[in-house]
Amino acid sequence: MKQNIIRKTCQVVPVLLITGALAACDAHIEESEETKYPVHVLCVDETVIPYSEYEQSKEQAIAVVFHIGSDGETEGNGYAVYLWDMTPKAFADSLGVEQGTSADITAYDGNENTFALYETEETASPMAEAVFALWKYGQSAYVPSVAQMRLLYAARGIINPVIEKCGGDPLPTEADECWYWTSTEVEGQQTVKAWLYSTASGAMQETPKTQAHKVRPIITINN
Repeated sequence: MKQNIIRKTCQVVPVLLITGALAACDAHIEESEETKYPVHVLCVDETVIPYSEYEQSKEQAIAVVFHIGSDGETEGNGYAVYLWDMTPKAFADSLGVEQGTSADITAYDGNENTFALYETEETASPMAEAVFALWKYGQSAYVPSVAQMRLLYAARGIINPVIEKCGGDPLPTEADECWYWTSTEVEGQQTVKAWLYSTASGAMQETPKTQAHKVRPIITINN
């Protein structure tokens, strides 16, 4: 019996919402940016602290917060992105099976989608299995949906410098390195295709599910 998803609880300090207007990427964090849009870090002990405090602490970072706020559509109180890419994996190891994702490109349902992929018995999902293996760190990671990738893309300019300072992989802006799997199948073609998302342009691309591409897991922040 495969394990059920266990949602971890994080201690969240009040932060300002990172908005979609923040798309520019600088080599460093300007003081005005840090004041207006304080970036927070999720640590392995499940605490969330401002990066300025993290620098002075002995905590170990596992992810960077890229969206805060509960608007009735997003899950929990926000999202954090893992510091590192996962090696390329296939969405599914064979075609011809609908794997139970919502196929809704507006839904913030990566958590549910990833669980559906993991639980599908007719075909395996190397991508979902690899993400579940990350749970050894104690975090409930999953593959973001298309809508959650849009939030991540919008915040990349403000979080990339912090990701780098924490020793992670910045979200790429180069055309040949920017494509990531989402956990969203293509509506009407669920048996054969799912969506890739570009962190360089915000574009989406229908792709056969047996192709191997990078994955960037995210985590829901809950009170």
